[in-house]
Amino acid sequence: MVVVCGAGGLGKTTLAAEASARARAEGRVVVWTRWRDDPAQLGQDLAQAAHILGLPEDRLEEARTGRVSLVDAVWEHLATVKGWLIVVDNVDAPSRVGPGAGPPAAYRGWLRPHGGGVLLVTSRDTTRQTWGPDADLIHLQPLADDAAGTVLLDAAPHAGTETEAEALASRLGGLPLGLNTAGTYLSVPTSRHRTFAAYQHALEAEFADLLGAEHPGAAADPDTARRVVRHTWDLSLDQLHSDRYTLARPALQLLALLEPAPVPRTLMTSELVTDATGLPATAATVDAALAGLHQYGLLHTPEAADPGDGVPPVNQLQLHPLVREITAHTLTRPEPTDTWIAAIDEHLAQAVDATTNMPGRTGWPTARLLAPHLPAHLDRSVQSGSSTARDTLGDLSDALGAAGAASEELLLRRRILADCERVLGPDDPDTLTSRNNLATALHSVGEHQQAAGLYRRVLADRERILGPDHRETLGSRHNLANALHELGEHRQAADLHRQNLTGYERVLGHDHPETLNSRNNLAKALYDLGEYQQAAELQRRNLTDRERVLGHDHPHTLNSRNGLANARARLAEVGRRRWWQLPRRR
Repeated sequence: MVVVCGAGGLGKTTLAAEASARARAEGRVVVWTRWRDDPAQLGQDLAQAAHILGLPEDRLEEARTGRVSLVDAVWEHLATVKGWLIVVDNVDAPSRVGPGAGPPAAYRGWLRPHGGGVLLVTSRDTTRQTWGPDADLIHLQPLADDAAGTVLLDAAPHAGTETEAEALASRLGGLPLGLNTAGTYLSVPTSRHRTFAAYQHALEAEFADLLGAEHPGAAADPDTARRVVRHTWDLSLDQLHSDRYTLARPALQLLALLEPAPVPRTLMTSELVTDATGLPATAATVDAALAGLHQYGLLHTPEAADPGDGVPPVNQLQLHPLVREITAHTLTRPEPTDTWIAAIDEHLAQAVDATTNMPGRTGWPTARLLAPHLPAHLDRSVQSGSSTARDTLGDLSDALGAAGAASEELLLRRRILADCERVLGPDDPDTLTSRNNLATALHSVGEHQQAAGLYRRVLADRERILGPDHRETLGSRHNLANALHELGEHRQAADLHRQNLTGYERVLGHDHPETLNSRNNLAKALYDLGEYQQAAELQRRNLTDRERVLGHDHPHTLNSRNGLANARARLAEVGRRRWWQLPRRR
């Protein structure tokens, strides 16, 4: 018993048809039957298959008159015959296959793994619990970009290059039904868009028309629905609803309104579902809805990497990109989406607040998952005139910076700065802080040239607006000096550190910790310039002051002692080198 399973549109029936063609070519007896939500009809079809394979008429007659069980008679015979292939296509409601109400996994019904040939079942149900331990599950996945590109090139060989085909295939998420729809369209000479690139560009404006997302005949005709991209998974949602997974469809629609990236499971709460849809929800009914979507291949749960350090991995939810896009595209507008998005934004902010307040590293994995969904949250808040989302993104950016999640942090820092410049203006203190934070994030990932450019702009603005000795100006000068140091511009860095030290001494005094840090920075810059004597003198003074102010064992004191030792060692090395270079007397 082989179960080819997966979401609608992945090509389960096509794969079964290919297997059937190859079996016939090998001389096997092939019988194809289709599940029509009618156990009695399936029983007749399988009894006919057994009869084709030699089940005697008198044995069938015994079953028809009730002297023996028909299902047992059929499978007792199929166990004795080898070399056959029986296909039962589209078993999307396995619990109703029968006979009786038992699950297929009990192997007492019409679907059993006990024959002498192969029983091949296609289904949207992907769970081992449904099919039992003796069934071989082949769980279909979308095609990889190169294979999907080949599908498009086979259908429309003159529509463009291999690279263009793969780009369109990636846009379609590797879904075979979507690829077939696009390939068929491109192969027709009268189509308006004749190239892969043109079709991909047109998807942005004509999505529903090109992919048949709103096909008029699909809602009433299951056969048509299976050939139309959107409606092929509507059948699964209808099945889940009839099986009392009443929140499955709204849960899918909520996920479709988020970004095309994994979502932390903790975001999908019963409170979010109720606030968005108005439907009563509990933790248990939301769990059941997500389990149903996963069972029918509409929802994936990507494997989360172990973050280590005792922090448990975070459960994730993700829709296929085409499922997400078409579902979002075909939601009724402006309702329910306005209400739903407002609820999503509220719960995103709550999730960020909860995540950033978790102790230690605990919230870091969730912070990384939330990051891709925050820029759209910020954009929507700007349209509504709210500024709280900017603070939400800032809090999450801080957590991402602490977690070392550089790409996610940069994504948010750029969006925050763009929002500040647009809403507050280029000289607002919050804009300057945001520009400084972006520069710091760039500096941390080694983009020192970009960081230096931003730091230089922030320094000039703060000197103009706040004055040369304001503490934020001093901080900007320090940041620019560090970026220049990483670029090898040690002389410029030393000059800025020297200017900063003068400013700190004047504003905060000679013994303030920030003054001591500034003196340490200047000493390090001079050391890198080879000016070891000046570096040693500054480190000696700093060591004395830090021992007095901070204590002998403070980490900064140890740092000064180490810096002084390094400077003295280099002075001694230079002295030895000069001695060996003295001219010798004869």
